[in-house]
Amino acid sequence: MTEVFSLKIEELASKIRNAEITSVEICEQYIDRIVKFEKEVKAWAHFDKKILLEKASEADEHRKSGKPVGPLHGVPIAIKDIFGTVDMPTECGTVIRKGKSYSQNAEVVDLLHAAGAIIMGKTTTSELAYLSPPETKNPHDYSRTPGGSSSGSAAVVASFMAPASLGSQTGGSVIRPASYCGVVGYKPSYGLISRNNILRTSYSLDHVGIFARNVEDVALMAKVLIKKDKYDSATIYFSAENILEETKKGPLFNPKFIFYKTDFWKIIDKKSREAFEYFIKSFSKNIEIFDTPSYFNDIHKYHQIIHETDLANNFSVYFKKYKKKLSKFMLTAIKNGNKYSAKEYAEAIDFMKRSYESYQEVFEDYHGVLSPSSPGVAPKGLKSTGTAEFNKVWSYLGTPCISLPLLEGENKLPLGVQLIGDKYDDHRFLGVANWLEKECKE
Repeated sequence: MTEVFSLKIEELASKIRNAEITSVEICEQYIDRIVKFEKEVKAWAHFDKKILLEKASEADEHRKSGKPVGPLHGVPIAIKDIFGTVDMPTECGTVIRKGKSYSQNAEVVDLLHAAGAIIMGKTTTSELAYLSPPETKNPHDYSRTPGGSSSGSAAVVASFMAPASLGSQTGGSVIRPASYCGVVGYKPSYGLISRNNILRTSYSLDHVGIFARNVEDVALMAKVLIKKDKYDSATIYFSAENILEETKKGPLFNPKFIFYKTDFWKIIDKKSREAFEYFIKSFSKNIEIFDTPSYFNDIHKYHQIIHETDLANNFSVYFKKYKKKLSKFMLTAIKNGNKYSAKEYAEAIDFMKRSYESYQEVFEDYHGVLSPSSPGVAPKGLKSTGTAEFNKVWSYLGTPCISLPLLEGENKLPLGVQLIGDKYDDHRFLGVANWLEKECKE
């Protein structure tokens, strides 16, 4: 039997389509990995191998019938436990929702189904996609956090328990776990992927993100998921039909980057700092080092105002009815959110547009911005998911960003390099990311 773990998703789908391997055979190999590693990693909030094999068998029968198949036909995909599903619980990492499901699928779930993908199960998340961590461990070192809030989504890909997964990012919940777990994590431009029937934490900051093992895999997933949705007014019309082809093609000439060390450079551990310095030196012909714009400091303040105010608004019922079942992290955020004035919130929203217009000028001369994905390798301990200080700016500005597992820190643990692009330039952006990934492998 073909070992599936080294294959790109496009190759997996092709082999299924051409009857070189069945969906059942693929799922069986992933089930073997889950049986072997899940007891320690604890990355699944909901997983039923019997149902997974039934779905895989249905996918195989569909293909044998000669009916048309989609670009992900028979490929198993994991999703974060905040994505609504009618056939599985959607517990959002809180006992308040124990055993509860959504009455409708999330739009992205329906898009995956339409493409022929099989939903494997639900991956763990921090409480209500905020800070209080689940039990999930980092597959590279069980004494360390996998990051959050998309903890399980990163961990299942890193431990080869799934070929790809969906997560979400409001602060740094895709980029940071991707860095800690050594996988590719992609947060598209704001408004490209629908958040319909997904737990809402912040309308202005929430993004759906994708985890996989290479850039081409996230591009194929993006091709399926990027679509205007009338039930998410933030979504825009954006043609993603050629996004995988553009990703493979890459930039027309050697790209130029700005590397932002940022004001948080001082919190990076020594070994990780050395790794980044080596990376910068290796790409000295492509990289110029700049200080971060002064207004970035304001962005961190405004991001917090929006995030906490929206948490207070969206979880007001939980706060009133189930206060004792909420973590200290969430209680503090909601209390803070209730204190901000309408003027402070309006200023925070207004500054988004003005700061993006200033930042956008970077792309007149550069293909992208580079920075650390995280302050270092995954921290020891499971009581915190780490800090999102290297990520919040890009969630606030709504720009595409991706964490590439290009470096190693202490104890040879993975360390991500973050690439940031211009808003709605995701085709070219992923092409540049693909170039960078291949250059580093070579």
